[in-house]
Amino acid sequence: MKKQLLIAGLALLSLTMITTSCSKDDNSTEQQIVKSDVAITLKNADVKSYKAVTVEILEINSGKKVEKIVKENSLTIQLDKGSYKIAVNGTVVLNNGEEVQVGGNKEININSAKQEVSIDLFIKAFSEDFIIEEVFFTGVKTLEGKQYTGGRYFKLINNTEKVLKTGGLLVLQSEFNTSLDHKVTPNIVNEAFAVQAVLMIPEEYSKEVQPGDFIVIADMATNHNKANIPAFDLSKADYEYPNLDNPKLGQVDNPAVPNAQVIYTAMAFNMFFLHDRGYESWAIARFPKGMTKEAWMTSYKYDYSYINAANRETKKSSYKIPNEWIIDGVNSCAIEKWEHNPLGASIDSGWTGCGTIESDPTRFGKTIRRKVVGQMANGKNLYKDTNNSTADFNRDSQSSLVMGIVH
Repeated sequence: MKKQLLIAGLALLSLTMITTSCSKDDNSTEQQIVKSDVAITLKNADVKSYKAVTVEILEINSGKKVEKIVKENSLTIQLDKGSYKIAVNGTVVLNNGEEVQVGGNKEININSAKQEVSIDLFIKAFSEDFIIEEVFFTGVKTLEGKQYTGGRYFKLINNTEKVLKTGGLLVLQSEFNTSLDHKVTPNIVNEAFAVQAVLMIPEEYSKEVQPGDFIVIADMATNHNKANIPAFDLSKADYEYPNLDNPKLGQVDNPAVPNAQVIYTAMAFNMFFLHDRGYESWAIARFPKGMTKEAWMTSYKYDYSYINAANRETKKSSYKIPNEWIIDGVNSCAIEKWEHNPLGASIDSGWTGCGTIESDPTRFGKTIRRKVVGQMANGKNLYKDTNNSTADFNRDSQSSLVMGIVH
């Protein structure tokens, strides 16, 4: 009798488990992801035909990425509802027959069964001048685990076949962080670059740089590699920008190395100081003939506003550099923190950086470096330059100056 009851009980338990399991399966089939038919149109009135254009679609929350190559100005694709960043890069033929590179960006929320998206394309601006090869902004940790804030630098390469002069070069730091998009008004990104600090190499310290050679612009041109500091020897830098006004920095001036001038900064103590997580954009530029620092600051002020977290209007002022003055630029951010590009798509339609998460502890000692694609006629490296730093740069790279500055 007890045996029969046990068998009956087991049978009832099995039936309950099967019923529960079926019930769960039924619920899961009901929780279907809603799809949307998205029609993407690429717009530029000067484009006659599309040779090969890559449309990269990134869902912000999941990190899911889709890439499509198109040879026309439209694309229809089915996507899950969500928040997306769309980046467009490729080659087109203009109405005048010229073949050029284009780029464009768009941020959208997909929340309907059918949705139309229009993306303006901008012709990428290339020049026969210096490009940014490397930016070291992360700093290092000492052997005691403390953050060492010195030893940061820009490395610029002559990627042309002609001799270039450094005099008059401007190094620009963005007004806006890549990790925070305030949705400012007016948004001038496709016309100019809003800056919070600008360095200039004085004409009296101009140098001639041969094809394939480089210059280093360091915060301090000294040997930062000490017994307890795994940093780099920058004593042979071409230029430096030490800040001697802020006693907390403890920076020193190397009298043997000419100084780049801080001609504008929004920071205290006349500082030009790189964000140690790289949540900003940098560019290099030149003033047009006849333009001076004083004339620039008189005519190129940038007043903007945005709605802050308290739902009130914040008004601010900065300065701007027109995009046509810029010869190269790069957007940077940790992967999970990226929100937008302060540089227009004609300058940089992508982004790179160091680290994955906020204050990533693995970022220290790492840098962003441009990819090598071949050699010049003189045997020097030839670097990739498509004005899309996602493709042009290697993230989380080893510094090229580990063994010091060697030309």
